[in-house]
Amino acid sequence: MADDEKKLPAVVEAAAVAPRSRPSIYPEPFAARMAGREKRVLGDLFGLSNFGVNLTRLAPGAHSALMHRHSRQDEFIYVLEGAPTLVTESGETALHPGMCAGFPAGGLAHHLVNRTDIDAVYLEIGDRTAGDRADYPEDDLAARLDRDGRWRFFHKDGRPY
Repeated sequence: MADDEKKLPAVVEAAAVAPRSRPSIYPEPFAARMAGREKRVLGDLFGLSNFGVNLTRLAPGAHSALMHRHSRQDEFIYVLEGAPTLVTESGETALHPGMCAGFPAGGLAHHLVNRTDIDAVYLEIGDRTAGDRADYPEDDLAARLDRDGRWRFFHKDGRPY
């Protein structure tokens, strides 16, 4: 066992993990649209490298992300509290605790919106497939996952943000 692995926790209280300090990795003007979203990055805390896990809280009126789809990565959400609305290219679905949704790579563009007056809380899980790209059909934005696992953002014509 490597020294780094010995320092990783085995168990945590998920809600006690500090929220990500930066509310969004999107460039402006898109980052501001994520106001009211709070992510607790759980997968990284345990040293998970094949998939990510976030405990996400959406305040009333908040969005989970821009409407998007991944080229190679699958995503899954499980609602714990509240009643977010799943918005996809083909319509909307009201969700409640215990409901889940999956988004295969290349599938429907999607995001969650909290249209209620109470917080919504859910787990989001996604793989970390190399070479992934994200498409944002409603915005002048495209993203590519670089070799270091960081997202790089571009205009749809290829100019970097």
